[in-house]
Amino acid sequence: MPRIKGRLEEELNKQLNSELYSAYLYLSMAAYFDSMNLRGFASWMKVQAKEELEHAMKIYEYINDRGGRVKLDAIKAPPTQWSSVSEAIEHALRHEESVTESIGRLYRLAKELGDEATEVFLHWFINEQVEEEALFSDLLNKVKAAGEDPRALLMLDSVLAGRK
Repeated sequence: MPRIKGRLEEELNKQLNSELYSAYLYLSMAAYFDSMNLRGFASWMKVQAKEELEHAMKIYEYINDRGGRVKLDAIKAPPTQWSSVSEAIEHALRHEESVTESIGRLYRLAKELGDEATEVFLHWFINEQVEEEALFSDLLNKVKAAGEDPRALLMLDSVLAGRK
């Protein structure tokens, strides 16, 4: 199989670093929830952070498998504070939507460059993003339904603690 093309390698490296930022963002959200004593929300975000690291490693391995060179960049500091649980989850959903756009751009580039292997590789990420957006959208709907009722939020927190 031919070596990955320079421009595509560069964009895959950007996506790898973006996935690392996602993990960093979700760890920051976990810390925010821990500070509010919402251990279930924190646990849920820690699981999400681990998934993002797995996504980054998939890209890492793919770049290496195709004879490319992984290049890690500095990861910018994520926000550490939100005005509410709802705002934090909405931020996460918007972030996932931006990741979906980024994966789409990568896919179109692979197609433009005639790199079928990368197109096929990216199918998994495209499907994963559908799941990610649905997951966060569902969580946001539940948080909004709980509203300002602390009992409802604590019940939801208890449910979220069960995510493995």
